[in-house]
Amino acid sequence: MKVVTRFAPSPTGYFHAGSYRTALFSCIFARQNLGKFILRIEDTDKERSKKEYEENIIESLKWLGLDYDEFYRQSDRIEVYKKYIKRLIESGNAYVSSAEDEEKRYLGKEGKESQSEKSTPKSSVIRFKNPNKKVIFEDMIRGRIEFDTTELGDFVIAKNEDEPVFHLVVVVDDHEMGITHIIRGEDHISNTPRQILIFEALSIKPPQYAHIPLLLAPDRSKLSKRNGAIPISDYRSKGYLSQAVVNYLTLLGWHPSDNKEIFGMEDILKEFSLNRVQKSGAIFDEEKLKWFNRQYIAKLSDADFSEHTKAFLPEWVAPKSDIIKKLIPILKDKIMTFGEVSDMLAANGELGFIHCLSEYKKESLLWKKNPDVDSAKKHLTEVSRLFSKVASVQFTIVNIKSEVWSYAETNGKGDVLWPLRMALTGQDKSPDPFVSAELLGREESLKRIEIALSKLIN
Repeated sequence: MKVVTRFAPSPTGYFHAGSYRTALFSCIFARQNLGKFILRIEDTDKERSKKEYEENIIESLKWLGLDYDEFYRQSDRIEVYKKYIKRLIESGNAYVSSAEDEEKRYLGKEGKESQSEKSTPKSSVIRFKNPNKKVIFEDMIRGRIEFDTTELGDFVIAKNEDEPVFHLVVVVDDHEMGITHIIRGEDHISNTPRQILIFEALSIKPPQYAHIPLLLAPDRSKLSKRNGAIPISDYRSKGYLSQAVVNYLTLLGWHPSDNKEIFGMEDILKEFSLNRVQKSGAIFDEEKLKWFNRQYIAKLSDADFSEHTKAFLPEWVAPKSDIIKKLIPILKDKIMTFGEVSDMLAANGELGFIHCLSEYKKESLLWKKNPDVDSAKKHLTEVSRLFSKVASVQFTIVNIKSEVWSYAETNGKGDVLWPLRMALTGQDKSPDPFVSAELLGREESLKRIEIALSKLIN
């Protein structure tokens, strides 16, 4: 039997981590078994489905590297569903419930109308005739699951022949597309009995089911479109690497045979097994995702790192300029997402001083342990002289430090280096003065020291 899995999202919101994790597990299982992975857009909810959400799903899957073998859209398959509705009605397994009968269903006890349905208009629908039996199925993750379907009543499978609803279209599509394994969130467990009843009424063997644990928000509520789940596309915009997102989400609800955490897709395909998927929910922790992203950033070559920064650089930084080459080791050491590059190079960011010297008061130039103007003036004057001894083309961290360090140790590192740091950057939070000086270059560094000395004189 060739394994065929599917991912069947509804385009009623942006694609989020919980949905992606379901798609990931389905795709991995198919690839491991040399099978087929299908993307099916379930857009029969006409009022809530939007094209922009469908496009977001497709684009997010592409960014995350999930390739599907076939693509379907349920709104294109209405004629197929109509044949199955007719078949169920003709076999006596479904019937048209009149508007009058529907109205009666919403009447309260002793014929009194329920308050919640008091002004709700009713129309005819097509209902499945429930045989009121026990449904038992073996879940690949949760084992034997048993339902008494009596309490489900005769449930709706279509508003009319042209408007089938979820339970019917899922069954029809899974049959027609040859789905052998349905891997989906545990919130669908309650839907399974209805769908099995429809399979049986159509004399079709149901697929195998595997209901994976839900992703939870930090407060342990379900991570969902309606409950603050961030779209996957937002992580791309924030500068996360797709490999890091894939790696992290794979480990939510599944664990490998050892304690290894960093997995490429090839490793995942070798290691993954539904047998090691847990039953309890997994908490989605964005701080942990940042940690994963940091590990992948650290492994990038300078060329790849520079390429990833392009979308986040301010206009004053040319992607292939000397300044970006100088910035790479600093940024690589500090950032957890590429979005932080924008923050660090902004006017008020840690590296914003490179473009524009921040305004500061002369008191800021004074070392807190020795707030003496003459001392600061003396040390900045000497550092300026030492800087001038280094040629512009040799103005590197190593050469600058070689000239200044002995003087700083002799005269007090804080007394010498604090006013220098402030003179170069104009801000408390900045790289050490040797790094800052190299980033600015010799001429700009000397110019800023002169500005600082003029403040101390006036």
